[in-house]
Amino acid sequence: MNRILLTAIAFSAIAAAHAAQAAPNNATTTTTKLTVNGMVCAFCAQGIEKRLTALPQTQAVYVNLGKKLVAVQAKEGQILDTAKLRAEISEAGFDVTKVEPSDESVETIRATMKARK
Repeated sequence: MNRILLTAIAFSAIAAAHAAQAAPNNATTTTTKLTVNGMVCAFCAQGIEKRLTALPQTQAVYVNLGKKLVAVQAKEGQILDTAKLRAEISEAGFDVTKVEPSDESVETIRATMKARK
């Protein structure tokens, strides 16, 4: 019985170590998701993406026009200022109605949204 228990524990430890190596490190990923009203066309989405991509802390931006979603990922070691993100979007003529942090990368959010189509 002890041998089976030790084998199971060892297997669990090996599996956990393997999963940690295979999965990206989301602990260093800082992403902010914003709900934005007023986006009605691809030009609107492109304008927001361009403004937010120009920020020095930004690594990636994803805009989903249909879901009114803007996801912004910070560069490693950087922090996104949500007030600055709100200001940039507001200056572009849009209304931010919700801001929430996310552990997902922009690429993961993009893939999730495409899978839901």
